[in-house]
Amino acid sequence: MIHLPCALVVEDDRSWQQIFGEMLADAGMTVDMAADLESALSLIRERAHRLAVIDLALGGSDHRNQDGLRVLDALRQRDPACVTLLISGFATVEIAVSALRDLGAFTCLRKETFNRAEFAGVIRRALTVPPPVSTPDVTTDAATQEAQGTVLIVEDDAGWRDILSELTRETGCAVRACGSFAEALGYLRRETYRLAVIDLALARTTARDNRDGLRLLVSTRAAGIPAIVVSGAATPDEVETVYAEHGVYAYVEKQTFDRRVFRQLVSEALAPERAAAGLPDNLTAREREVLALLARGLTNKEIASQLVITTNTVKRHLKSIFEKMDVHTRAAAAARASQRRP
Repeated sequence: MIHLPCALVVEDDRSWQQIFGEMLADAGMTVDMAADLESALSLIRERAHRLAVIDLALGGSDHRNQDGLRVLDALRQRDPACVTLLISGFATVEIAVSALRDLGAFTCLRKETFNRAEFAGVIRRALTVPPPVSTPDVTTDAATQEAQGTVLIVEDDAGWRDILSELTRETGCAVRACGSFAEALGYLRRETYRLAVIDLALARTTARDNRDGLRLLVSTRAAGIPAIVVSGAATPDEVETVYAEHGVYAYVEKQTFDRRVFRQLVSEALAPERAAAGLPDNLTAREREVLALLARGLTNKEIASQLVITTNTVKRHLKSIFEKMDVHTRAAAAARASQRRP
């Protein structure tokens, strides 16, 4: 059963309730509706919310009413992971600054300049805000982390990088975290990983058509490293392409991110039965790339050309691969590699 994230709308005007409710439902959320301060506080006590849209004045025509700020404060204290949007028809600059600086609102919008397309964009951006990092429930000693192996986390947003790292450590693994394609590629060349967690859109100077995450998925698959994608909104076609072409273990959207589900996915991806069915853990990242190309039927010369190395280097890698896999022929190594493909 799929549990949709829940949004809270605190608005006393029925027309605005309908607008906000419809747009949040279109964004894939269930919606709790409150028309006054007491109803809002009751819903806040009742359950957590992923996003809240709050009208500043909940007193009808009383423009001096600022109950919305009290709702913001209650969410800040009781549900700090909830992203809050303050909306009003008369908020002053001072009120907006207070909401943003003191009460942690994501943004402050004015009703008189409301635009559906712009508000939909605000919702999308708000839902990609990483949840706050919490203190892990468990501690894992260095020996346990070493036994579990290391997970590579590639995420350019520092907030998301922190939360993904913390949750991954809670599963008992060591973490290597970085924020760019270049860093990640270097780590993949030098070190061995049990799992990679990758954001598809990694920031760089030329952000247009950024496909750095997809390029990393090519490397992780060639190296035999299972991957979990954690990224922003994508179309169904894009998600299907990532699964079909890159064989990822799971695709998690930031808009519907759930800590428990992510921890479970990491644990499943690292399950002993999956590791046992795979390639030897002591294969280096480069050896896994060579093996993947070998399994595709490439010759030593073709492998060397694709990896920009010499044929002698390919031969050395193959010798090491055969020894680690306890096989004696190219066909046997290719067969083993083909059996464990996603």
